[in-house]
Amino acid sequence: MNVAGYVPLGFLLIAAFRPRVRGAAAFALAVGGAAALSLVLEAGQSYLPVRVANNLDVLCNVGGAALGALLGLRLAPLIAEGPFERWRAHAFLAGAGIDFGLVLVALWLFIQLNPAALLFGAGDLRDFLAPPEGRARRPEFFVSIEAFTTTANLVAIALLLSALVAPGRPVRAMLVGLVLAALAVKTAAFAILMRAENVLAWLTYGAQIGLAVGIASALAAVAAPRTARLALAAVLLMAATVLVNLAPPNPYLAASLKVWQQGHFLNFNGLTWLVSALWPFIALGYLIYLAAGRRNSVG
Repeated sequence: MNVAGYVPLGFLLIAAFRPRVRGAAAFALAVGGAAALSLVLEAGQSYLPVRVANNLDVLCNVGGAALGALLGLRLAPLIAEGPFERWRAHAFLAGAGIDFGLVLVALWLFIQLNPAALLFGAGDLRDFLAPPEGRARRPEFFVSIEAFTTTANLVAIALLLSALVAPGRPVRAMLVGLVLAALAVKTAAFAILMRAENVLAWLTYGAQIGLAVGIASALAAVAAPRTARLALAAVLLMAATVLVNLAPPNPYLAASLKVWQQGHFLNFNGLTWLVSALWPFIALGYLIYLAAGRRNSVG
């Protein structure tokens, strides 16, 4: 697991150094950077009573980074100058700002790996805020919350994606592909982390309603003017985030999560929760950035 965890880091460092640093110099910087990170983390763990700092972990981390760096030396040029780059230039607007938006879309797919979140839900800060549980609610109350959360977040990510797509490109087909990818990730997460019979436990009645309404609404909303799309995405994103944090804990979700044994995935699930908690606030800032850039270009 340590080796596998650091392979992407080595690969991405090689890709990040291009085109300024290449070859052996890039490999040395990537491995050295990964080694420094690993040493800092292991040193920090020595102050945690439940963790044990281990030289073998450092060795495995560096080995994984070296493997990823070797793959990066081989494959990064193909990604940066090959069909992937041509597809990116053909399908999306140009610029580093648009690349940041594509990273946000990828992170939205990543947070679907968290089985404790509602479908497409994000921004849950209740573990920090620790609100009271409140009185008991009828099942229909939680169905409506999940339906609205799913719908609002789905439409918001669709509008964000539409702001990145180049004019004349099939944004609706890309949206359907993104939703299918998100559902595949969600299903895979439940298949890996839960028992086999719970693989579709995420597909609740509220999620089904939210999916149906959200897809129909998103396909219609992407036809709106760009400024309206950015504003609507920001409103829906914040409305869904506020609702997630004000809603009482769902006892039905808690019951389904009793079969979830985190085990070696404890730290990974903590990462997905952290990214999920921060994602809507970063996305809101990015939507403001896009809107501000649009105003400046018009002015």
